[in-house]
Amino acid sequence: MLILLPPSESKNPPPRRGNPVDLAKLSFPALTALRAQVLDALVETSGRDDAFARLDVGPSLAAEVERNTRLPELPARPALEVYNGVLYDALDAKTLSPAARRRAGSRLVIVSGLWGAVRPTDRIPAYRCNVCARLVGLGTLEPAWREVLPAVLAEAAGPKGVVVDCRSSSYLAMGRVPALGTRTVEVRVLRDEAGRRNVVSHMAKHTRGEVARHLLESGADPRTVEGLAEALADRWDVELHRPPRPGRPWTVDVVVQG
Repeated sequence: MLILLPPSESKNPPPRRGNPVDLAKLSFPALTALRAQVLDALVETSGRDDAFARLDVGPSLAAEVERNTRLPELPARPALEVYNGVLYDALDAKTLSPAARRRAGSRLVIVSGLWGAVRPTDRIPAYRCNVCARLVGLGTLEPAWREVLPAVLAEAAGPKGVVVDCRSSSYLAMGRVPALGTRTVEVRVLRDEAGRRNVVSHMAKHTRGEVARHLLESGADPRTVEGLAEALADRWDVELHRPPRPGRPWTVDVVVQG
């Protein structure tokens, strides 16, 4: 099983000491060349007068934008210690059992606009770069990553098992894996209020974080999309929907109450 997560906009501050990111040591070496281009472009963009507009942030984040200009020298830490926010608070990686931590190392992949894809133990610095940012020389990032990311994710998924895609729409735009549509499931969160079900947005992040944690802690390793639905049904009401057309992913609705 492979679980795909989005990054978070908020990050824990970098440690005071430590080695900087080494692109050659990150997982998925096929992404190294594009990572280097995006990193250089982000550093340059962050030093420009129009940095706020290009990064789609306000002046209140000036310190984080300035920090971007020093990314190649900043101390790095494991990715799961960098990201925080709603989804990662729900995942609560620091309290995972030892067995769940081992599963996370092989089953979790974080997809981001700067790094493409990283494993939990890959060491990266704190940064500010939404996938919708317009970087100097690159423009928006989704098209660039779509050229290389699907093949990398397909290789990471391997020949068997389910791909559980917990990414938001903007990070899905970086590349789905059409070849694995028959065993890829995108997680959608619905709220049941007095019998009426509505798609939720912000708090969907929390539920997706709980989904990832549940799968890691339970030890479930479904080989089929139906098996995934059964694993999630241990905790939530779920509904599994077939792909709308060949090559597209399945959808699993996770229903929360109230």
